[in-house]
Amino acid sequence: MSDSYIRLIPTNPGWQPAHGAAAAAAAYVASFFSGPDDGVEKVEYKFYDRMTLIDAGENTSQITCSRCGRDIGLDWLGDVVRANGSLSFDHLDVTVPCCGGVVPLNSLHYDWPIGFARFEVSAMNPTRSQYELDAEELAKTADLLGHPVAQILTHY
Repeated sequence: MSDSYIRLIPTNPGWQPAHGAAAAAAAYVASFFSGPDDGVEKVEYKFYDRMTLIDAGENTSQITCSRCGRDIGLDWLGDVVRANGSLSFDHLDVTVPCCGGVVPLNSLHYDWPIGFARFEVSAMNPTRSQYELDAEELAKTADLLGHPVAQILTHY
C-alpha cells in the first residue's frame, strides 16, 4: 500500500511558528477532511532541529540546475543526502555536478515541488473532491502560522 501526503511548509527554510500557531494551522487543515466523502488518516505538525528535505517522493523525476539550466540526475540528490548522513541540513549550499557552481538546494528546479523546512503540517492519505489546497486555503494557513507557506504533494 502506498501513502500520499499534503505537506505545508514555510517558504523560508529556517523559519518556525509558535506552538499555538502550529496547532491552530493543523486543526484548520484537518477541517478540510470532515465531509461525508472526505477523509484523512492523520493530520499532524512537526518541528525539526535542522532544515529538513520535504520531498515529493515518487512524484519527482527531474532536477534542473538553476545556474546553467542543465539536468541533474536524481541519483545526485540521493548522493547528497547520503553524504550528509540524513535528510537534515545545517546549510543548503551544494556544488552541482553540471557546471560546478555552488547553489542552494532549494533554488534548484524540481519537476514536482520539494522544499526544505524546520516545520511542516502534513495530512496523510487525504481524500476530498479537490486534492490540493487552493490559494484561499493556503493563505488562511499562512495567516494562522504567521508566515507564507508552500505546498508539497508527496507520494510513496
